Amino acid sequence: MADYGAYLKKHTEALVKDVGIEAACRITGKSKATLGRYYSDNAEHADRFMPVDAVARLEEVSSYPHVTSALAELQKITLSYDDRRPNSPDTGGVNADVIALSQRFAMLMSEYQQAMEDGIITVNEAKRLLRETVLLQQVLVDMKLHLEAEGAD
Repeated sequence: MADYGAYLKKHTEALVKDVGIEAACRITGKSKATLGRYYSDNAEHADRFMPVDAVARLEEVSSYPHVTSALAELQKITLSYDDRRPNSPDTGGVNADVIALSQRFAMLMSEYQQAMEDGIITVNEAKRLLRETVLLQQVLVDMKLHLEAEGAD
């Protein structure tokens, strides 16, 4: 666990520095000293790690999900980072997701139809298909989250 700990502490420090220490204190409600303990490599703080709710709050405003990606790497999991940052909160719910899903699927089928006109999918066509597939997957994840939220109400 010591190797995991050092690795996680390094990424916790990167997260705090990405957000900024003052902002991180404000967002998490923790002091500078407490945040420092979460990424300190001193033996006395070896068993101290940032709580997951604090990580989630910080990663929401950071430029990259440092700790989440580190956890995934440690478990040999591949993540797909969605860097969409909408200007306003998503309020459409499941109905909007169904519409977005059908539009995304139509875009994917259009790309596929264009790629298959000559019977060969080139590297560039495959990249476009992959990009559309990832965007379709993001819509499905949004829909899943909306459905789970509605189920919790």
